[in-house]
Parts: sequence; C-alpha cells; structure tokens
Amino acid sequence: MKFKIATLILISYFSIKVHAQDPIFSQYFLVPETLNPGFSGFEDASYFGLIHRTQWPSLDLRVDTEYAFYNSWIEDVGGIGFSILNQHENNTNYNHLQGNINFAYHVRLANDWYFRPAVEVGFGAKSFNFGNLVLSDQININSGTINPSSSDPFAINANRKINFFDFTAGFVFDKKNTRNDTDLWLGASIKHLNKPNISFVENGNVPLDIFYSLHANYKFPYFDYNDMIISANYMQQGEYNRLDIGATIKLEKLMLGAMAVTNPAKNNSNSHLLTSINAFVGLEFEQLRFGFSYDVNTTDIGRTDGVYELSITYLAGCLICRNPANLERRK
Repeated sequence: MKFKIATLILISYFSIKVHAQDPIFSQYFLVPETLNPGFSGFEDASYFGLIHRTQWPSLDLRVDTEYAFYNSWIEDVGGIGFSILNQHENNTNYNHLQGNINFAYHVRLANDWYFRPAVEVGFGAKSFNFGNLVLSDQININSGTINPSSSDPFAINANRKINFFDFTAGFVFDKKNTRNDTDLWLGASIKHLNKPNISFVENGNVPLDIFYSLHANYKFPYFDYNDMIISANYMQQGEYNRLDIGATIKLEKLMLGAMAVTNPAKNNSNSHLLTSINAFVGLEFEQLRFGFSYDVNTTDIGRTDGVYELSITYLAGCLICRNPANLERRK
C-alpha cells in the first residue's frame, strides 16, 4: 500500500512539472509551423493539415497532442496562418487548448535569399482535474490509507481552468536554388515572450518559461535525381534542452528517415545523452503529403511503447509543377 501511495505522489508531481513544457513534434521538418510562425505561407500556396502525436501509451502519463493548421500566401504581402493546438493527458484529464494567428512578412535579399520575420498571437486555456491529485495531508502512513478530502490551501484555492494570451516571434532565412535543386532554410523563434501566468492557484504566479528554438534544414539532390534532407533543431525551455539531428531520403514519392533525439544538458547524473531514435516514413504526391513516425525510447524509463506521430498536409497547388527542376526530371 505504501508503494501505491508513493507512486501516486510521484505521478502527481511529474504531472504538474510536465505541463510547463511545450509539446514537440518529431515531424517538425514536415510541419515547421509548429516551431516558427516564420513558416506561414512557406509553400507559396494555400495549404492545411493536421498532425497527431501519442506519447507513452503504455504509461499512466499518456499524452495525446493534435495540431491543425491553415496557411496561405498573399502576393506582395506575405504569409498568414491559423492553428489550433490541443494537448490532453489521460491520467489527470489535464487539457491545453490554444488557438493562434500568425503573419510572416516577405523580404527578398541578394543571391536568391529571402528573409521572413513573423509574429504570432495566441489565446490558450488549460484545465486540470484536481480530483486525481493526492496531497500530503490526505496520506495516513500508519493505516496505509488515503483520505478523500484535503485542507491543503492548494486544494481549496485551486482553479480548474485558466486562460491566457501568448505571444511568439520568429524569423526564417531561406534560399531555393532551382538551378541545382537545393533548398536551404535557417530559422529561430521565441515563444511565450510575455511569460503568461499558468498557475492554477488563485492569485498564484507561475510564469511559463520562454521557449527558444534554432533550426536548420538542407535539401539537395543525390544519385539519379533523388533528394536527401538534413535537418537539425535545438530547443531550450527553462533548465531543459533538446537537440534533434535527422536525415531523410526521398525516392520518387517515398520518404524514409531517422532522427536522433539528444539531451545535451543532462540535468542530473541519471540523464541520458541519447533519449530516443525516431524512424520516419512518408509519401508525397502533387497535392498530398503523409507522414508517420515512431520514436523508440533509449533510456531506462521502462516500457512506454514509444511515441507515434501521424501527419497529413493538403496543398492547393502542385509542388512538383512549381519547381522547374522537378519538371525537368519528369520529362
């Protein structure tokens, strides 16, 4: 019984801590809008899609995340976009729902380079089922039982739902070279510039940590007009950081890739530098793009059944037709 009580305490503590961290998608290279509003209208056409993520389905801490988006390109103006993020934790019924509006300006530089500064404004709501939490005064060590009620000020003053505004800024430098069919982009973003208060306690103050991200992607042709994509993404939020490094090959319509997820900070002695290996497979047609990825855990956390992601994007324009180099390939 004491073991069960300790487990409940651990789950409750961990649940509160993870809610301050932003959801991260392994397929950011397919849906870069999840990282940076500078990618609004990046495809130079109207497009929309959805990406779903299920994390650790075999644990009580299972988290499901969905990100739906729409982006459009307006000639001589820039890119505009809308997105909805929903994150839900099964054990505690914690839920984060947020809608965002973003705009990216378009500046042409020398040597085929473009600069895309952008802003994003969001409104979020977080809710939590405090009935699943066990506080210290509920635990009776002697009898090994748990009292159904608590006099802890946290339980008395806690709000089940909070609302907040959220602001993000970012930029992207990109260069599409149609002569040799290469595509390079470099970007950075800063989320939660206003550090919104996400405390569930009345009159409490828990500012959401700023989320920093630096990312790069390079696509180049190899062997018989196939493509290879090298990508990297560094993220920092509070004391935690993460570096993803991946490679994807495109064989006609088929995409195959793998990514290493690392923890450079290694916040404690039990931390692992390599936390997971992510395998990816995708299909890209003229107007549809599909992606599926599976993250294999490499740490000692135990059986989690990994992380699954599924994405779909529809483009109201022909990617192949807009690229002269790809047209040449099809002749």
